[in-house]
Amino acid sequence: MEIIAWTLIVVLFIVAFIGLVYPIIPSALFILGGFVVYGLFYSFSDLPWWFWLIEVLFVALLFGADTISNLVGVKRFGGSKAGIWGSTIGLLIGPFVIPFAGILVGPFLGAVAAELLVTKTTWQQALKAGVGSLVGFLTSIVTKGILQALMIILFFFAI
Repeated sequence: MEIIAWTLIVVLFIVAFIGLVYPIIPSALFILGGFVVYGLFYSFSDLPWWFWLIEVLFVALLFGADTISNLVGVKRFGGSKAGIWGSTIGLLIGPFVIPFAGILVGPFLGAVAAELLVTKTTWQQALKAGVGSLVGFLTSIVTKGILQALMIILFFFAI
């Protein structure tokens, strides 16, 4: 049973890291799922109250990191709210339309298209907003990866 438990926990943690590049996967929930599997197989009393408090704060940070990184990236490169929405839509649709490359191309094209169609800016400004969406996305991957790693390290520290 111990092998099954740890296999499930590790698989959930791995899926969470896959969720860094496929935002349709709720990474934070998979990490929490690993903690719950541990509690079900062993004991929830091994994980103290401060562990759960800190992990819930990390989950809030993970959900916020995506939005904030995208917002800052597009805004910093001169994009508008339309560019932010276009980038977000492209991020969700891109991987399904263009497998693998869609995760990078989708937000870029979404931001560029939204800037051109909604705000009717120049090509140069729309391309800058697209680059900003890429920078924001890549920044969020790094930020969320660090937060997820800290969550898992804290888990092993607590047990």
